[in-house]
Amino acid sequence: MTVLEDLWYGRIIPWEMFVRNDPQLKSLLSLSGKNYDKLTADFTEKQMEMLEKYKDILCEMNSYTEQAAFKYGFALGVRLMIESVQIKLDNNSV
Repeated sequence: MTVLEDLWYGRIIPWEMFVRNDPQLKSLLSLSGKNYDKLTADFTEKQMEMLEKYKDILCEMNSYTEQAAFKYGFALGVRLMIESVQIKLDNNSV
């Protein structure tokens, strides 16, 4: 199986791989959960609905920016590979 096939079939998940055991991320997630609980402790049902809608929008925006960053990073990597091959070919022809 090639890397591209693994990526296509979902066996490689870039956005999960680089943060899986990151202690800073775990700490931030814990802090976020505690603050969320404190914030929402006295929320009414309507306030909770509004907060959930807000969170959904944030998730959608994050997803969009992560996808755009992935596309850009992938394209940049390909351009770097092309340039490195061209340099090698140019050096061989001298």
